[in-house]
Amino acid sequence: MIRFLINIWMKLSQSRAVENAGPREKAFHEIVYRLTFLEGISTSDDYLSYTIFSIIARSLSFTVVCLQLWHLFCDDLILDDMLSCINVFIIHLITLWKLTIMVRDKNVFKRLAKALDSPSLDISTQKRKDIVQYWVDTHKNYLRFLLSIAYPTLIVWQTYALLDNVEYNLMLDVKIPYEYEGHPLRYMLTYVAVGTMFHYASMMTVLADCITQSHLIPLVCQFAVLADCFENIFEECALEFQASFPEIGRHELVKNNMFVDAYLRRLSDLVTQHQVVLDQTMDLKRILSNPMLGQLACSVIINILVGYQATTTFTQSLGKFFQSLLYLSYNMLVLYLFCRWCEEITIQSQNIGQSAYFSGWESGISQAPGVRATMMLIIARSNKPLVFLAGGMYPLSLSSYTTLVKTSYSAFNLLLKTDE
Repeated sequence: MIRFLINIWMKLSQSRAVENAGPREKAFHEIVYRLTFLEGISTSDDYLSYTIFSIIARSLSFTVVCLQLWHLFCDDLILDDMLSCINVFIIHLITLWKLTIMVRDKNVFKRLAKALDSPSLDISTQKRKDIVQYWVDTHKNYLRFLLSIAYPTLIVWQTYALLDNVEYNLMLDVKIPYEYEGHPLRYMLTYVAVGTMFHYASMMTVLADCITQSHLIPLVCQFAVLADCFENIFEECALEFQASFPEIGRHELVKNNMFVDAYLRRLSDLVTQHQVVLDQTMDLKRILSNPMLGQLACSVIINILVGYQATTTFTQSLGKFFQSLLYLSYNMLVLYLFCRWCEEITIQSQNIGQSAYFSGWESGISQAPGVRATMMLIIARSNKPLVFLAGGMYPLSLSSYTTLVKTSYSAFNLLLKTDE
């Protein structure tokens, strides 16, 4: 039965992005490609029927944001309803902004995804294959963890309105331009319509976060592979050369012009690949800078307001409490993942210089023309921290995550004391 359902899901989600993906691109991105296809935000499928579906899905998401805004400014709301409306409105607004930027820079994202299958990314050794597999597994595990929190959160939001004690209640605080209370059929149709709009808007929020992670972790992987290439450059060149010329001893390799030429070609290729990965990272930094600033501000506000809601509703409504708790957990997890992977990129990029230093230059190969200058250039590049900045000013790291959580907690306590 499970196999049958998986086959159905695979057929329904067969995006062109999956069909055109290379093996390593598919390993990192397949799940995200399939989910974005089903939710109407795939940028690789531009045929007519899918384009119509995509326009409808995005229109539904935009409509629910407008209905929330209308409700916020045109209705008299109590504090709890106002906070709930602000929370959902903010995160959906930030999502629409992020998706707009992702669509605008879709060519950059495609280039980043395709870079995983570049022939210049050398994974010829078992160790580097293991490195790639480790980061593929890490990405999939965290992606499943993220979705395992996102889907229950959406299910609770979708069904809670049917289980509470309020008649004709909707899962979302929006303004409907007609009367549906007291009309069962009209209420049912309204509930389904608002639920559909909320589903697409919420899944776009989740998938925007998944897309971001699916491009950060492959960069970590590329730096890790490149570091191993630099560290083992001399040994690999020596093994390859001695396989063809076994009569030449290891201590005589650096005196052989053919070996030196092969080493220099290999070193030049690695330097070129290093620059390519740096360029990819700088492109992603530029794209994510402003959205990440909005994400951080949004996360702090949501942590404060949702934490306040969870505290004040604990004794009043257990369902509302779990709804807020799941929402808060998802928000904090997303913030943690972004900060962690951005810091991991910083660490792995600096490891390139350390790997170049331990690349076997003491064997005498550093005396070859250009080797010493090239190694110094690589080390100098790596010593300059490659830090992701939100809005060009706030570093994304685990220490920043800790600071944001502490700030949110302090503001949350202040809000509680003000309410007393």
